[in-house]
Amino acid sequence: MGGQSKRLPRAIREQQMLDAAIDVFAKHGYHGASMNAIAAEAEISKPMLYLYYGSKDELFAACIRRESTRFLDALTGAADPTLTPREQLEHGIRVFLGFVNTNRKAWRVLYRQALYQNEFAELVLSSRDRAVELTALILRSSSRDERSNDQYRLMATVLIGAGEAVADLIADGTAQTEDAVTLLTDLAWRGLAGRKPVH
Repeated sequence: MGGQSKRLPRAIREQQMLDAAIDVFAKHGYHGASMNAIAAEAEISKPMLYLYYGSKDELFAACIRRESTRFLDALTGAADPTLTPREQLEHGIRVFLGFVNTNRKAWRVLYRQALYQNEFAELVLSSRDRAVELTALILRSSSRDERSNDQYRLMATVLIGAGEAVADLIADGTAQTEDAVTLLTDLAWRGLAGRKPVH
């Protein structure tokens, strides 16, 4: 990279640093990761890393914010009113698990590490709450059944919880995405359909 790397725009440099940080955090965990290792992975100097992110905490929080935003953007893009209710459910689950499959390291950092670090858990929980609200909205808009907002939110909470558990298996490589999509869709659809199946 040499001299050319010094001329990179700030936004691109920041993304490279966050990519490197995700790699190192995923590999070594929050406590095992060092700013030295992250700087080396990003192919920059440690002082430059500190110039952009003043501490490991600040860098970790920036990783969580970026990955949470990307995750929520993916879920937002999953809404498709042209699909039948079951197709919409399956599509949403596929987008969710597909995101995890292609962002395994980020998922491990978000839901394995950050969630269990007290100072960062609130960031992840806030992201999860938004995911639940978004999922409830998708369920409500794709269902022809009349249910209360609380019922849709409860179903969304269950679906996100089950999705996170399955996502862990996908991130580990111990479950296949399409198998998981089919299983979760069937499970969720039975709950959604209840006594009055929606066609």
